[in-house]
Amino acid sequence: MITKELQTKIDRSIRLLQSVQKGYNGEIEVAYSGGKDSDVILQLAKEAGIRYRAIYKNTTIDPPGTIAHVKRMGVEIRRPKRSFFQIIAQKGIPNRFTRFCCSELKEYKILDKCIIGVRKEESAKRNTLYNEPTACHWYGKKTEENHVEHIYPILDWTSEDVLAFIMDRKIQLAPIYYGSGGQINIQKRLGCMGCPLASNHQRLAFFKERPRMVKCYIRAAQHFLDEHPHTKTAKRYDNAYEYFARDLFYPLEKDWQMANNSLFRKPNWKDFLENVFGIDLTI
Repeated sequence: MITKELQTKIDRSIRLLQSVQKGYNGEIEVAYSGGKDSDVILQLAKEAGIRYRAIYKNTTIDPPGTIAHVKRMGVEIRRPKRSFFQIIAQKGIPNRFTRFCCSELKEYKILDKCIIGVRKEESAKRNTLYNEPTACHWYGKKTEENHVEHIYPILDWTSEDVLAFIMDRKIQLAPIYYGSGGQINIQKRLGCMGCPLASNHQRLAFFKERPRMVKCYIRAAQHFLDEHPHTKTAKRYDNAYEYFARDLFYPLEKDWQMANNSLFRKPNWKDFLENVFGIDLTI
């Protein structure tokens, strides 16, 4: 149900998009991820009557059903030069401090203005960082060619607002949002599978559901170790099993040191991972 308060937010969002278009003859990018918030901003762009170009940046590791949903919504798909696992093979396993995968797969400029479905409610960090409905952003060096104006039309929307809007407009979401009975779980978040920004508990649960992804990680990581033997990473880990186990299970150095320096011999990390995930990880 669209309440009076939500209608006020919808009207404000549409006026914002129209004001950005006013006096600007170019197309405005709709940063479409396939998630519920991007479905909302796409619908708002349509209702605002602006000149937009909805673009999905394929990360190659988005959840199953995402690409089909993107195509169903008529969104343009931009494919990367290298897949996620090709990036690991060249640069190693990304973590929350070195998310080089994002810069190659998601965070790059296409158009001068870009609508993004950021909401302050999503996290304390976003609530602190995002205070205005528009902001200047640079991809790389602060030059004109790298500058993009970001627009946040649903910055102050709550999850309840998003659900009510989706239900009212009868928007079909990506499969990840639906339970076995067809009910919508608005708290679900669509993101890269195994994303290092997720908690260790969330990542472990994901890899247990999709253990073949573990093998993909290990194969790519071993390629990196083999091809870059003089890096600090290659000198630190005997193999990719050890490398992956450290990344997933031991974020703290002291815990990693304790795991490798017990009274017994150094763990066989391949056996350890095979026991955890119940799959043959021979590469």
